[in-house]
Amino acid sequence: MEVSEKTDVCQLIDDGGFSRFQGIALLLCGLSVLMDGFDVQVIGFVAPAIVQDWKIDKASLGPVFVAGLAGLLVGSLLLSMLADHIGRRPVLIGSTFFFALCMLATAQVRTLPELMMLRFATGLGLGSVLPNAMALAGEYTPLRRRVTVLMVVSVGFTVGAVLAGFVAAAVMPRWGWQAVFLVGGSLPLAVAVAMVFHLPESLQFLVLRGRDVVVERWLRRIDPAFHRSGKAGYRVNERAGKGAPIRQLFTDGRAKMTLLLWGVNLLNLLNLYFLSNWLPTIVRDAGLSLSNAVLAGTALQAGGAVGAVLLGLVIDQAGFRRVLIPCFVVAGIAILLIGRPGIELLQLFAAVVVTGFCIVGGQSAINALAASYYPTALRSTGIGWGLGIGRLGSMIGPIVGAELIRAGLPNSTIFLVLAVPAVLSAGLVVAMGGPRAGGNAGHVVAVPKAGH
Repeated sequence: MEVSEKTDVCQLIDDGGFSRFQGIALLLCGLSVLMDGFDVQVIGFVAPAIVQDWKIDKASLGPVFVAGLAGLLVGSLLLSMLADHIGRRPVLIGSTFFFALCMLATAQVRTLPELMMLRFATGLGLGSVLPNAMALAGEYTPLRRRVTVLMVVSVGFTVGAVLAGFVAAAVMPRWGWQAVFLVGGSLPLAVAVAMVFHLPESLQFLVLRGRDVVVERWLRRIDPAFHRSGKAGYRVNERAGKGAPIRQLFTDGRAKMTLLLWGVNLLNLLNLYFLSNWLPTIVRDAGLSLSNAVLAGTALQAGGAVGAVLLGLVIDQAGFRRVLIPCFVVAGIAILLIGRPGIELLQLFAAVVVTGFCIVGGQSAINALAASYYPTALRSTGIGWGLGIGRLGSMIGPIVGAELIRAGLPNSTIFLVLAVPAVLSAGLVVAMGGPRAGGNAGHVVAVPKAGH
């Protein structure tokens, strides 16, 4: 392929096929997100064994859970901005190495303070994984497939969380809870090593930094026949960011969309973590068997995994807004049905699956929307800060659940309260506005002039 003028690298990706090199890069992004989900959720599965082994009260692990979530919040906010300064690749690789080593070290802890410190440290590394993996995956995927790929990558978090449960169940009875952390550290360590050799840097990021030689090296990995002739260089249809990335989220007309994305993240993650933490307990107290209560929690995540894939395919055709508005409205209705007195078992499971489809799957869509909206110079910061603000919701959700249950409210009232954030989420998506004129169906908001 001869090039005689400046090459638009975004257009090159959009118009091109899908090379083996791109496939490997996306696989590594997906595996990093999968290990992120594994390591975030694994503490919940090993907690009963730690309580028994250390002979402590289960409430003593509360600060440990909070420490992990706090680390995730800080990592999402700070390391996502670092990635927009030095690149996605070094931050993603470094973070994966770091949280892998923290997981391996956790297998050696003997006290609660040690466990709390390592969970916070692990959270710091984990907090940067999803924003950077999503950013890189989007930047190496043609526009026509981008939303679907982003949502499939994002759902790796849910798959990892489910995998953590299976590994814990298989490993703990024979080798103890420490072995679960050894698995949870060894696998991402292997992924990090593979990233060193096969994970590319964002082409758009490199062009904005004027690193044409590196751009050409990665382009030849995508297409060995690629050749740049003469002094022709590369370009992207956006400008390099100036100043603090967080401030730029509110410039060039981005303030409204940034605040709306933060609001949707907070409300939806509040719902997601409320349901993830309390659904099995609530339905167990309502008279279901323990096995059915556990299955209800599993059905929520399974519905989310299916939702992420199917919603992505529909969004690629119809756009985010047309899909997410009815998605969150349906979520509110399904949540109300879960709390309906006397609901039959089959109807309950159907309502739970639909709720997972819309809430868990919808979160993947929110992540993809942020990745599609922000320009290269702000992409990691935009996704990371949206998720960071959303982490506040992940902390608030379980607390709200505990207070509602402590107040002795009936399930119908509890789930009525829970339906409100879903409906509010739909309202915030309405406020985002209509499709960009002449834009791809997947881009349904007015992208600032600096964006691609």
